Order: sequence, then C-alpha cells, then structure tokens
Amino acid sequence: MSKDKPSKSVPPTATDDTGATEAPKAAKRAANKSVQQVAPEATQDAAADGATGVDGKDTPPPFDAKAFLSSLTTRPGVYRMLDHTGDIIYVGKASNLKSRVSSYFQKNVDSPKTRALVSRICGVQTTVTDSARDALILEHNLIKEHRPRYNVLLRDDKSYPYIYIANRQDYPRLSYQRGARKLPGKYIGPYPNASAVKKSLRLVQKLFQVRQCEDSYFRNRSRPCLQYQIKRCTAPCVQYISKEDYREDVTRTIKILEGKSGDVIQDLESRMETASQSLEFEVAAKLRDQIASLKVVNDMSATMREHGNSDYVAALTKGGQSCVQVFFVRNGINLGNKAFYPATPPESSSVDILNAFIPQFYLEHDVPREIITSEPLEDTELLQDVLSARSTGAVTITHSVRGSRAKLQSLAMTNAEIALDVRLTSRSGMAARLDSLRQIVGLEDLPQRMECFDISHTMGEATVASCVVFNAEGPLKSDYRRFSIEDITGGDDYAAMRQALMRRYTRMLKENRQSPDILFIDGGKGQISIAEDVLKELQIDDICLVGVSKGPDRRPGEETLILVNQQIELQLSNDSPGLLLIQQIRDEAHRFAVAGHRGKRNKARRQSILEDVPGLGPKRRKALLTRFGGLHALQQAGIADIASVPGISEQLAESVYDILHPAPTPR
Repeated sequence: MSKDKPSKSVPPTATDDTGATEAPKAAKRAANKSVQQVAPEATQDAAADGATGVDGKDTPPPFDAKAFLSSLTTRPGVYRMLDHTGDIIYVGKASNLKSRVSSYFQKNVDSPKTRALVSRICGVQTTVTDSARDALILEHNLIKEHRPRYNVLLRDDKSYPYIYIANRQDYPRLSYQRGARKLPGKYIGPYPNASAVKKSLRLVQKLFQVRQCEDSYFRNRSRPCLQYQIKRCTAPCVQYISKEDYREDVTRTIKILEGKSGDVIQDLESRMETASQSLEFEVAAKLRDQIASLKVVNDMSATMREHGNSDYVAALTKGGQSCVQVFFVRNGINLGNKAFYPATPPESSSVDILNAFIPQFYLEHDVPREIITSEPLEDTELLQDVLSARSTGAVTITHSVRGSRAKLQSLAMTNAEIALDVRLTSRSGMAARLDSLRQIVGLEDLPQRMECFDISHTMGEATVASCVVFNAEGPLKSDYRRFSIEDITGGDDYAAMRQALMRRYTRMLKENRQSPDILFIDGGKGQISIAEDVLKELQIDDICLVGVSKGPDRRPGEETLILVNQQIELQLSNDSPGLLLIQQIRDEAHRFAVAGHRGKRNKARRQSILEDVPGLGPKRRKALLTRFGGLHALQQAGIADIASVPGISEQLAESVYDILHPAPTPR
C-alpha cells in the first residue's frame, strides 16, 4: 500500500555529528536555540563541581529546565526527550512548544508515566514547524524512525489485502491483492486479513463463477479446467460463455462485494421471471438457486450491516498489556476486525493508546470517511484535518454514536477485552511451560531463548537443515533459518547436522549474536554427540544441550530427553508443561525443515540437466531441444549432430554430450 510523504512545509530532518536530529535552514536556527544535552542525575553533583566522569571524560552539566524553558519558542513543533546516552526516549508534538514542554516540569505531576519519563530526561531537542498539522506528521515520522521507549509503538505496519477486479480485460479476473494498488481496475477493501479476503472470494465464486486463475494459465487453456467441472467457473478461457454474459456476472459480483445484494436479488428475480415465461426452465432454476444463496448471505450479514465507510476503534489496557481492536466497515459491509497489541510504556491509559494509535495507523493506511473511537481523543480537529488531507474527502472522528453504530462500537470493545484476556492467559500458560522446562533441564533462571535443529531429505536428496527460535513469548520467526546442505554423502544425517551447527554458531560468534539458553536437537545419541563436538570445537560452553529422541512408535508423549549437562536420560508424563513446550518446538523445527526440503527438491526436479552446461544459455538450450524434439532424442545424438545446431560450437557440443553421457563411477 502506498505511503504518503510528509507535507512539504515540514522541514526535512538531518543528522549532526553527535547523532542529534536537527532542522535545516531557518527552522534549524530556531531548533538550535532549543537544544541542550546534559548529564544524568547520577553525575549531577560531580558536574556541578567541574569533576570528570568515571570514564575520564568531562561530564556535561545537569539539566536546567528553568533556563531551557526561558528560551523556548511558543511556535508549533516537535520535541524530543533524550537520556544520558543521547538516545531519544520520547517524541511529542505541540501547537505551543513552550506551553507543552513546560507541563512536564511542573512540581505536581499526576501521571506516573510522566514522572518516570521526566526522571530520565537529560536533554531536550526541538524542531519548529510551520503548523500543528506539520508537527503531527513530523512526530509520526520520528516515532517510526527512532521508536522511543516512552511512546506507544504500533508494531503492525503491514499493508492490508484487497480484492482486485481487472475490469478492463475481456474476461476480468478476481484476485487477492496486497501492496501498492497501481494496476488498472477496481479494488474492494481493505480487509483485516487474508482469510477474510479468501472467504469473500469463495463466496462470490460459488455464486457467479467468475474466474480467479492466473492470466498466464487462462491464456493457455485449450479445454476447461477442474473449476468448470465443480461449477466454480464458466470456462471463459474456451469461450463457453459470451463476453456480455460474463460481464454481467462480474458486475453482480462487484455489487455483492460492495454490499448491494438487494439490487442483485431484484435483478435476478426479474430475469428468473422472464426465463420462466420463455420456458427456459434450466436457466430459471439456476437463477432461483442463486437468489436463494444470496438471501441466506443477506440475512446472515443484516445484523452487521452499517452505512458508509467507517472504522470502529476500541482500546484497552490490562496486566501490563494493551490491545486495540479495529472493525472495518466498507460500503455498509462489516469486512471483519483485527486486534493490535502496541508496545506501551507503563501506566499508559486507553486514551493515551488511542491518541498514539490513530495517527500512527492512519498515516500509513487508507483512511475511511469516519473513525468511531471508544473514548474521546485529544486534538480531534487537528487529526481530522491531517487525515482529510490524505483522503479523498472530509474525515470525521467521533466517539458519540447511537443505535446500531453504538452496538458495533460496544462490540469492538468486547472483542478488545476478549482478545486481551486470551493473550494474557496464553502468556501465563507460556510462563508455566518455561518454568517447568527450567526445572527439567536444571537451569537457575527461566530460558529466554531456545533453538532447535532438524534435518529433512528424501533418500538423501535435497537435504535441508532447519533452525527455529523460541523466546519467552513463543516462536520468533524473524530469527528462523534454513541451511541447504551440500558436499556430503546423501543421507548422512550426522554430517548434515554438523554442517548446519557449524555454520550457525560460527556466524553467531563472528557477529557477536545472542546465544540460546537451550539447544534442542531432534535426534538420538548420534546427533547429540555431533552437537557436543561442534560446541566443544567452537569453545561454546554456556548452552544447555538437550536431545529429543522419538519413542519406538514415534508417538507424541513417548519422547526420551537426553540431558547432556546432567548426563541423564528421562521420560516425562504426557501432561508435563515442559514436555508440551519441547514438543511444540520440535514439531515446529520439523515443519520448517520439511517445507524447505520440499521446495528445494521441487526446484531441482524442475531444473533441466542442460542448465549445468557452462556457456549454454536459454536460447541455445531452446535451439537444441527444438531441433531434436526433446531431451531423450538429444541423448541419442552424436557430437557432430549436436554441433550442427546454429550457435553450438564443437567444444560446446562435446560439453553437452559429456553431461548427457556421464562416465560410469568406478567401483
């Protein structure tokens, strides 16, 4: 999805020699007057006496809020709070910088969050902007860039999926689309997730049988595919349906997706009546079935139907966690909902979360006509102004609604409560599993990082090793890795395990990356022995090594754990929380390895043996196969026959012949 750039009136940012962010030109002069970096509280007394710090460097003077505020401008802008290391810990906007920043340094501050922030402030930087609107956009960009610890941070910045109709084609295709919407055609959405899109696509495909196949597949059909046989397509690829009739189906599909099912039902009823009077009973029966299906869908969605384009946003905080629930309504249809779990500083209220979430989310995604929040926001008019500039029309933000809209607003809050309770419960469950695992393997503290290796191949072909990573919250998929194993004897799991472990932990040492607290190996004593040798060779002695050996019947719950550090083997009861966590990690490693192996194997099987001939590019390969009619006939040809093909030299012909007739391996 495309992202709008900041308004031109916002001064672009640059970085000075100290890493501090400053505004250029005229704004830079104003900002420089407002920049003051000072020492942490721990060294204030020494600094007052002109002492030096523990590292031998001069310690900057303590932060003088009174002097700083006396020279601060009253113009709109953005302020950045810095800690003793110079890192930005908070970014805020203000229509009046002096008034806003002064509020942090009052004697009586009610908010624990603000008191905690102020206690860590050792410097403040400001950037003056032309307007409060520009300050809001610059604040958003700085938060996104620096991710300060005391700001509410939205973790989800993915684009949202749409349904795309290429309605300029003779036989338009319906498809799932995520990302930039640059192709000519119609987009319907956004949907909260991929499953909502796929559900809608399945529904309209069943009703009107509009094609969803790739264009390349569509153009090369000579007979109908399976979708036609199961009545999910009208086979436009072989002209089993006219362009006009197909267009009508596409039009009805668009109306259904836009929530205009009533118009479609009326149209189909009129056509059914006409078909009956013309004695076209098969056509009438088909239309009757479509009407019946549409009425069921219409009745099911009637309770969730609203008017216009609007989002319902509800925020809740509990147990140190926060949840924002968003319901997406487009063209009167509730497309579904999505839960967000932003990173929030301690003591953040639901209002704080909403105030931070709205600009962060809607400055990155499409903006509806109306945003209905669970609580009133600060700077509502400013937000409306900024978001209206990004939209095609005026945007309204409100929290006071009635009737069906109030019900949907309440439903968003209920979903936020349920989602947060589930998240808190699952986290407590994960904590219990970690504690059980800690006791099993004999660690003093809860493990913070766990890695597991597995090997996958088919009779030695396309060997792949997987490494999956779990932390205290569950799978850490960004740290997953696969290793394509080469230069070993096919089927040698020990050599494959050794290569994967050496590559993984050699790189870990070179790049000074975090090591796991526990290393699981999916295998028995042989694989464990290999892992021990690798860790010993790399001089890594702070990892708890655990082997997970399957039982004789390979049934879950019968695993034998090989605890290398304790030099024991044990079997746990099926209901052990620690064993359940080990099984989850082991199964994830197995799934990840198998997926990688299948991809590598399929790619190898699709590759032609001719691709291994140096100097034989795609055009020459095509010329060879065209001349001889296929690989089998080419294998029967001699060197002179191969060299007779245009573009194939005698030397290249010999290379082709040699790779097609490999010398027998001596026994």
